[in-house]
Amino acid sequence: MIKKDFEVEDLDFGKNPDGLLPVVVQDFSTLKVLMLGYVNREALTKTLESGSMTFYSRTRKCLWTKGETSGNFLSVREMYADCDNDTVLVKAVPSGPVCHTGNVSCFRTDDDEGFIRELQEVIRRRKAERPEGSYTVRLFDKGTNKIAQKVGEEAVETVIEAVAGNDDAMIYEASDLIYHLLVLLVHKGLSISDLEKELVRRHK
Repeated sequence: MIKKDFEVEDLDFGKNPDGLLPVVVQDFSTLKVLMLGYVNREALTKTLESGSMTFYSRTRKCLWTKGETSGNFLSVREMYADCDNDTVLVKAVPSGPVCHTGNVSCFRTDDDEGFIRELQEVIRRRKAERPEGSYTVRLFDKGTNKIAQKVGEEAVETVIEAVAGNDDAMIYEASDLIYHLLVLLVHKGLSISDLEKELVRRHK
C-alpha cells in the first residue's frame, strides 16, 4: 500500500500543455535524490496500482515502467504533491542502480551520500531476519546492556584517538561508534529520524 497525501483527481495535469507532471524520485532509505521523470494521469494510476514507478516517455510517447529493461525497478513507498499540486515527490526503494550509466543516481552526487540510513535499514533487516553468524544478531541477542556497553567503549576509543591527533584512527573508531549506536537505536525501536527531531527541536 503506497502512502500518499493527494488524490489523483486533485493534481493539476492541465498546467502544462502536454498534460505531464514532473516527478522527483528519492531513495526511501537514504533520502538521496535519484532521478527526475514525468507522468501523465495514466502513468500515475498504473504506478499506484502496481507499486512500481511508471513514467511517461516524452521521446517514445508511451508509458514505461522503470526497470522493465534493466531489471532495476523502483518500488514506491510514499508519494507527496507539492504546494501547487503540479509536482510529485516519490520515495521509492530501488532494486539496483537508477541511472543508465550504472550510478546510484542520475545526478552527479557522491554515491556514498545517505549510507548511514542505508546501514540503519540493513541493521533492521538483521533484527527481523536473524541470519546465522551475524555479529549484529549476536548483539541483539545480548540485549540493551551489552549494546550500550559497546557504544561506551567505542566512544572512549574515539576520544582517545581524537586527543592523540590520529585522524584516520579516529574516523575508524567513530565509525564503530556510529554503527553500535545505530544497533542500540534499532534495538530500542528508535531511529535516526528520532535524533533529527530532537536536534531540530533544540535548534528552534
